Amino acid sequence: MSDVLAGDILPGTPAPREQERLFGHQDVEADLLGEWRAGRLPHALLLGGPEGIGKATLAYRLARMVLAGDHGGGTAPHDLSISPSDPVFRQIASLTHPDLLVLRRVPEAGEEKLPTIIPAEMVRRVRAFFGATAASGGWRVCIVDSVDELNAFGANALLKTLEEPPPRALFLLVSHSPGRILPTIRSRTRLLRLRPLEAQEVLAALDHLRESGVELDPALLSSAAEASQGSVRRAILLARGEGMEVRSATLRALEQLPEPRPDELHALGARLQGDRGDGLDLFVEAVCDYIATRVTSGAEPRHRLVRLGEVWENVRRNANEADVFNLDRKALVFRIFADLSAAMR
Repeated sequence: MSDVLAGDILPGTPAPREQERLFGHQDVEADLLGEWRAGRLPHALLLGGPEGIGKATLAYRLARMVLAGDHGGGTAPHDLSISPSDPVFRQIASLTHPDLLVLRRVPEAGEEKLPTIIPAEMVRRVRAFFGATAASGGWRVCIVDSVDELNAFGANALLKTLEEPPPRALFLLVSHSPGRILPTIRSRTRLLRLRPLEAQEVLAALDHLRESGVELDPALLSSAAEASQGSVRRAILLARGEGMEVRSATLRALEQLPEPRPDELHALGARLQGDRGDGLDLFVEAVCDYIATRVTSGAEPRHRLVRLGEVWENVRRNANEADVFNLDRKALVFRIFADLSAAMR
């Protein structure tokens, strides 16, 4: 299945499993390496934090190190690096390592549309995977990217193995909203919160990606890093195409609430129409950031907090439906701003 259609990959960029470097989080890597060497690494880690800060990249780095073991590839003295020439690195990059199971959103055979969830049928493979003997006689690793994309059936299927993990099993669960995960799953994992990156760390990641061949506007790298709120993914979207213009147009309309100008909304909707999804992502993130800022400001009355919370719940769902079913983006913009205007009055 083409990675272009995979839910864990931003089109036009390397997949997390292919990344040689991780920017930021050196202290987290050092702690994980120390626990591994001391034999205290927990059987399940919930890697939580905003989208695009390196959670999946960290998961694959840890998986590579665990599966490489002591076969001669070795590990770096202070982080989780192994050489890109190591067979384990190559097998994981191609998703062919027999002791690694990755659960992620990919289209079903013969389909072109990306599903909105990781299907429960895929999650049920976990029990058979851990029930078999490891091909190398060592560890087996399961990465879920992301656990937020499991429905209730999938989450319960995963929980069955989390409750009774076999020896030498490691679960690495990526989550953009760990507080929304089933409490029963959270209670059987150790939450590892990753912080948003510093602007200089984001800029270093952008420079590295550009040197690797990712198409980014060099004139926008610095401003994209500053506006990224610590997310390399967001910075990539801002530094390619019309990303920065979409963000600016969205912020202008938000500043006009509760009476945004119709011509501004028409122009914003037209800009989002027919894009690759990048602009829609930036629009949604800007709206959600606006709502989060209002809710956490301490200045809003209780009735408005409730209504803003309802809008926040609907924004991502409506945008995801518009993306999956190719619905009219202009109608989506007007719908979201109508809900925001009603909530702000």
